[in-house]
Amino acid sequence: MNAPRIVWLRRDLRLADQPAFCSAAAQGPVIPVYVLDDARAGERQLGGAARWWLHGSLKAFGREVERHGLRLILRRGDCVKQILDLVTETGASGVDAIRHYEPWWREAEEELGRQTDLQLHDGNYLAPPGLVTTGTGSPFKIYTPFARALLRLLPLRDPLPVPAITAPEAWPGSDSLVSWDLRPGNPDWAAGFRDAWEPGEEAAHAQLDDFVERADAYEEERNRPSVDGTSRLSPHLQWGEISPTQVWHALDGQRGTGADTFRGEVIWRDYAQNVIHQFPRYPESSYRDVFERFGWRDPQKSESAAADLRAWQRGRTGYPIVDAGMRQLWTTGWMHNRVRMIAASFLIKHLLIDWRHGERWFWDTLVDADYANNGVNWQWVSGSGVDSNMFPRIMAPLSQSEKFDAAAYIREWVPELAGLEDAEIHDPADSRRRNGYPVKRIDHKAARERALSAYRAAKG
Repeated sequence: MNAPRIVWLRRDLRLADQPAFCSAAAQGPVIPVYVLDDARAGERQLGGAARWWLHGSLKAFGREVERHGLRLILRRGDCVKQILDLVTETGASGVDAIRHYEPWWREAEEELGRQTDLQLHDGNYLAPPGLVTTGTGSPFKIYTPFARALLRLLPLRDPLPVPAITAPEAWPGSDSLVSWDLRPGNPDWAAGFRDAWEPGEEAAHAQLDDFVERADAYEEERNRPSVDGTSRLSPHLQWGEISPTQVWHALDGQRGTGADTFRGEVIWRDYAQNVIHQFPRYPESSYRDVFERFGWRDPQKSESAAADLRAWQRGRTGYPIVDAGMRQLWTTGWMHNRVRMIAASFLIKHLLIDWRHGERWFWDTLVDADYANNGVNWQWVSGSGVDSNMFPRIMAPLSQSEKFDAAAYIREWVPELAGLEDAEIHDPADSRRRNGYPVKRIDHKAARERALSAYRAAKG
């Protein structure tokens, strides 16, 4: 029997359209391996919500590979050392993996590639970052021309089927998934996660099938948080339980504005990776210098700012649409996309708190927390990014709530206000705020004037 190949898994927990599996299976027996390496990511180790999802995804993936006669090997510690140890233990001829672009994974790939045969494959994006360039060969910085250029190339390929896989003659030792304690015990804060989500490749395809049937209405319904109008594919894509190539081909034949809008959002995911490929630390610092000297209210130095940040995190700002979103996030690990923008804008421009505080909160509380998407989206809202909304364009949460018909959404997540009529639930008078629901942390007009004044001061 040929020497086995190790498939090093990270955010690519699927068998179909998995180029690393296909390459390894063509060369010999396959040993799939996941290494939990918190130290390498440093401050970017997985947040609590992501760890919850990872447990479910690994459990589902383990069941899937068992159907093909394989075992999922789990190891914990330095990923390079653990993989090299497994190469020695198993006599593997080398390692196959899907290429990742987060800075800590790029460093790990370089280190591992110097010490063993590491074959890296593209497969987590529609096109590998660096492929789509301007006429002069430079990477795009702005989304719209990037999207146009990528659309001219798509689709690059068809999805790959699950390959014929051979098991090795002997298996190395493995950690038990339960021993990693990825899910909370006492207290168990994830009860709402279990009601909202089912991780895994099979669940990802079921969700995709459901969305394809609703794609025609996507353009009209995606901004309305009270209806099931979004795809809810983001965590499945984030963990690689389904590939964007599979999603793209599933939409074949869909020619309406809804499907086209969704295709643009799948391309945005590629665009975000294109950004961190150019600027690896993009989620850590503002692209535009003016925001590095901006007069942010610092929660570490100001008790009032700290209190505002806590109120935002807990859904106690006094703005129903913002509070509904933040409570949905805490309860389910996910927030409706339109509400994400409203809540992010509120933290940055109403409370005048640095976008990085929000980015890190989302990193810890989102099941779909993605290094590139999270950083790019927060910098877009703040106006600090390479391609972003202008800071003076300040979302009005009260009118946004009414415009996008969020009354039912507010009733679900802010039950204190459930008895109010649609006409008043978006902005209830102080006398109509019930069951301890708070007054506004700051008036919208005053917040807008303060934000614009701070922006003018920062620009000099």
